[in-house]
Amino acid sequence: MHQKLMARLPPQWEYVVAPEINGLERHRDADLIIDLCFAPDEERIRQLSRWLPTPVMINSMAWTIGEIGQPFVRINAWPGMLEREVHELAIGPGADSLFLEGLYRRLGWKYRLVPDVPGMISGRILAMIINEAFFTLEENVSSREEIDIAMRLGTNYPFGPFEWSEKIGLGNIYDLLNKLGATDHRYIPAKGMKASL
Repeated sequence: MHQKLMARLPPQWEYVVAPEINGLERHRDADLIIDLCFAPDEERIRQLSRWLPTPVMINSMAWTIGEIGQPFVRINAWPGMLEREVHELAIGPGADSLFLEGLYRRLGWKYRLVPDVPGMISGRILAMIINEAFFTLEENVSSREEIDIAMRLGTNYPFGPFEWSEKIGLGNIYDLLNKLGATDHRYIPAKGMKASL
């Protein structure tokens, strides 16, 4: 999906999609840095922060801007999320909301600013649905396939919970649930989920 995102950016802009932070130095004049492979390690944060005040967008579902400590823009870029009509973004103090508004207007896309909390909104909901599907499977209520079919047909979801977990990556779901479960027991991951990793 990031190719579609990049193809719609203004042609005069220089932008960088950063799978690796090494080599970013040659892009000092970039108008936008997008890190779809963000990991909250100190070195990566330090390297990305060197581009500020150039806007830095990061795919960070479990870690908040408050925890990262830099005025980056969080985007929900889990697989399938950038294809949605409205993107979820979270910003912290010092982030340039006017830049975001202009960027999304130029792209012809919509976005919604959501609270800077782990999982944002749709990530929390999907993680909880997937977790409940694992609990249901553990209790031998139904099979994976039947649970997926029931959710697709019964709720008109594009994917069932197990299909979502494969698309997003079960490790991503587990990491978010672990983070949320540290402060709210409702999010503690199902044992079967950990066993499936």
